[in-house]
Amino acid sequence: MATHSPFHLGLLRHTPLGDLWVAVSENGLVAIEWVDEDPAIEAYLTKRFKRPSLLDADKASVPLHQLDEYLRGRRKAFTFPIDWGLLRPFQREVLQIVYAIPYGETRSYGEIAHQMGRLRAARAVGRANATNPMPLVIPCHRVIGMDGKLHGYGGGEGLKTKEWLLKMEGAFIA
Repeated sequence: MATHSPFHLGLLRHTPLGDLWVAVSENGLVAIEWVDEDPAIEAYLTKRFKRPSLLDADKASVPLHQLDEYLRGRRKAFTFPIDWGLLRPFQREVLQIVYAIPYGETRSYGEIAHQMGRLRAARAVGRANATNPMPLVIPCHRVIGMDGKLHGYGGGEGLKTKEWLLKMEGAFIA
């Protein structure tokens, strides 16, 4: 069995949405978690990806800095790499489309399914978003229902957080 390098963890404190853990691999960002949601992020990452984690804010410094800028309204795009290789193929396809949604814009679950050529996959798109390991950077908060309303968000305080993010970005919300 191949041994993989450990994930490097950094902690971003005192953001407008609370404290956040950031995890990176040698290939890029792998996870963002709210501190109060998963206090055992090291165990979670080890179980999910079968790799150990080390506290190393230096290795995670670029994502930490850019996330802080984004949450304070001073950044609209992220420039650090993402480790797409840890995602399953369907989820990767969905989340790469979500990642491309421009700042301040939204798409519906159905529009993403249509873009993938899978017209009846809106619920599967929703599930892929619900298990997004890198919220905020892969902006699943920009995905809304066909009715233009907010549907589901697992990060922070749920829909309240999703609404805050969209308002911060200046997105239209029905």
